[in-house]
Amino acid sequence: MAERSTAAVDVADNSGEQPLTAKADQATADGVAKNPERDTDSDEAQGSGATEGPGRKTSTPELHSGHKLARRYRLEECVTRLDGFSSWRAVDEKLRRAVGVHVLPADHARARSVLAAARSSALLGDPRFVQVLDAVEENDLVYVVHEWLPDAIELSTLLTGGPLEPHDAYQMVSQVAAAMAAAHREGLAHLRLNPNAVLRTSTGQWRIRGLAVNAALRGISSTTPQRADTEAIGALLYAALTQRWPYENDAYGLAGLPKDIGLIPPDQVRAGVHRGLSELTMRALVNDGATASRHEAPCTTPEELVKAIGEMPRIRPPEPAFTAPPDYQRTTYQQGSYGRPAAHAGVTQPIVPPPPPLQSRTGKALKWAVSALLIAALGLGSWQLADALMDHGDKSDDTNKSQTTDGGGKNAVKPKPVPIKIQNGQEFVAKGELQSPGNVPNTYDGDASTYWKTKSFNEGPPIAPFKPGVGIVYDLGSAKKLSTATLDLRYGGDHTTVELYAADSLSPASLDSMTKIGEGTTTGTTATVKVTKQLKTQYVLVWLTAVPNSGYDSTLYSRAGYKQAIGEVKFTG
Repeated sequence: MAERSTAAVDVADNSGEQPLTAKADQATADGVAKNPERDTDSDEAQGSGATEGPGRKTSTPELHSGHKLARRYRLEECVTRLDGFSSWRAVDEKLRRAVGVHVLPADHARARSVLAAARSSALLGDPRFVQVLDAVEENDLVYVVHEWLPDAIELSTLLTGGPLEPHDAYQMVSQVAAAMAAAHREGLAHLRLNPNAVLRTSTGQWRIRGLAVNAALRGISSTTPQRADTEAIGALLYAALTQRWPYENDAYGLAGLPKDIGLIPPDQVRAGVHRGLSELTMRALVNDGATASRHEAPCTTPEELVKAIGEMPRIRPPEPAFTAPPDYQRTTYQQGSYGRPAAHAGVTQPIVPPPPPLQSRTGKALKWAVSALLIAALGLGSWQLADALMDHGDKSDDTNKSQTTDGGGKNAVKPKPVPIKIQNGQEFVAKGELQSPGNVPNTYDGDASTYWKTKSFNEGPPIAPFKPGVGIVYDLGSAKKLSTATLDLRYGGDHTTVELYAADSLSPASLDSMTKIGEGTTTGTTATVKVTKQLKTQYVLVWLTAVPNSGYDSTLYSRAGYKQAIGEVKFTG
């Protein structure tokens, strides 16, 4: 299917197959508390490949602080006012929460397309995007109400302090690319993806604002929306790694690249840039097909970018820095000066000699008496110790005899399980699409708070008939004999079924080509699967065939349904 711009989608068409192409000059992005949108950027600076068209100029509605929309939304502070529309921080008096509002006249050239884009974005319902809460035409006004995130910080603001750490940049591009891939699967494009539109919340999650709406407000369209959004993600990663904008013009508070040198990789702009992320950046910034020096294929869609990220080795967070404890300070008492006057500076303290030993007859007699008592005590202690050792030897003989009599059944020494380290992992798809390929390394990174998750299914617990199952193939480094697999799961309930298969590679041809070696079912958050068929294998498939029902998960941005998430997978041999 050819790419199409979905900056605005016709509301009358529920399928979204016939988008409207809006034409205009200016727009604004959603606001964040203390970080209002700065409309000083241009699409040339962004380099998104999107275009604008001329629109009919319309006067901005006369609104002011305290004005109420629908007797519910009280306008508080104007964030942006230009080209016939304005953006506000407001209060939803019904739900008592802060919201953002875009307002424009109903006869504005882009009013229809803005309404359509807002309603299409609201139908997506993906929590990785700032949600559209309402889109209304009333009293000659069109207004769009969206979430307001007071604890979120724009990427452009974060970059004022310097480039991001490699792990933070990796998390940003992974989450943004996965979110945009999901949006494009539903026929929605952003076309205004820039450092002002990407936010990091206080929990470390990255969220995108202005999906479809920002482009509709500005009247931006593109004949290749997937490529435009992918290049925009590449520009975000470039800025995160180098604190520079990958075009000649300065934008979003970032300096552009020097003129006449072209686009150079991030690791040539700043020392110490992660090589893998630098190459990924150049694959996303396709530049009419030109890529980095290693000649990987360019990524022209967010889906291809997600796959490229999944093929990268996982970038681990930096080790926490521990401050050395201060030197131990002896107290005055330990220093031996307790109760004594402090010595004066420059005065040497005399050394008091110890008293002489006892030299009188009484002293000598006392010393001989003490010596005799010590000799007697040592003799008595030696006799008791020898007696105890003899008794212990007899008991040990009896115990050995009883163990021999038992035939080694109950007291036989069992081999201790040996942990097997996972070297690599990759999703296996028997039918349909991938689940969460970029998060596969989360299942063996040693951090139980990071997860790989399945999608949410409407029926269950068996995943069939939607899919025969979902899972991950793990590379153990070399052929090994397994005994158990232990999975840390996020959702309990009725029920999770896990199957183990021995595979011939990290990318097996089909489920039928593998050998089933174990199966287990649990209703809790831990699944232990014992291997019932002993053989040596280097590749193991952990295959989920049934998952429990669970509600909306705001941490993993997972909607309600039959689903599961894996925190850690551990193998023992």
